Amino acid sequence: MDAARRIEAAIGRRPTRLSPLSGGCVAEIYRADFEDGERLVAKLAGADGDLTLEAYMLEYLGTQSELPVPAVVHDAADLLIMDYIETSGGLTAGAERHAAELLAALHGVSAPAFGHERDTLIGPLHQPNPQNPSWCAFFRDQRLLHMARVAMEAGRLPATTMARIETLAGRLDDWIEEPDNPSLIHGDMWGGNVLARDGRIAGFIDPAIYYADPEIELAFSTMFSTFGAPFFERYNEIRPLKPGFFEDRRELYNLYPLLVHVRLFGGGYLGGVEATLKKLGC
Repeated sequence: MDAARRIEAAIGRRPTRLSPLSGGCVAEIYRADFEDGERLVAKLAGADGDLTLEAYMLEYLGTQSELPVPAVVHDAADLLIMDYIETSGGLTAGAERHAAELLAALHGVSAPAFGHERDTLIGPLHQPNPQNPSWCAFFRDQRLLHMARVAMEAGRLPATTMARIETLAGRLDDWIEEPDNPSLIHGDMWGGNVLARDGRIAGFIDPAIYYADPEIELAFSTMFSTFGAPFFERYNEIRPLKPGFFEDRRELYNLYPLLVHVRLFGGGYLGGVEATLKKLGC
């Protein structure tokens, strides 16, 4: 069944036009235009895909926080339909400051433990979230060591680099202090997931949620230069950053998204992992 027919079968209306959208690493993505002028986004997965978890994460953010995310219209394993968010322009200084306000509010949403009530995804990869009262233990076992092992099992991470990561994992107390509270994070904070319109944030998409030290979210936002000085100046006014974030912990926390990219793409991302390990003395 073609995309238009699958959409019609799900919501009872057939789009008059489908326009491909970028970012479909786990599914085909289309903007669906309808005769009455409404626009929706449709993600279509293959036989092995399951888009229900993305729908769950969007709905969780929509009910548990004020973060602007697209509303889910329909979800099934092979089809996710949600609101289309209009965009215009990139991330201006004003949009960055607005993003800081939105994320600071998100990070004020707390829970009794780090992790989440169920496992989630980061991109197409499984993201385990067994709840743990210790952030250091959770980050060590469910982020750093977990993704390193996944990358090694896929043949993307050498055993020698894995050994260095294990050494680092045994020394996390040198850098990490336990946060006051677990914070809800979006979890995949790069520029492609931040939508702006007229100098403001219009929405955030493709989440990878769990409860964490919010510094891991802030670190990820610097890996591809999503946010700069306007964001951090405003965020720091609302939720002051602890000393040492930019000097050490930012690079430590960015090992997780780097390892995600090593698993998915290999190549130059391995060099980034090894450079960070060297800087941290491992």
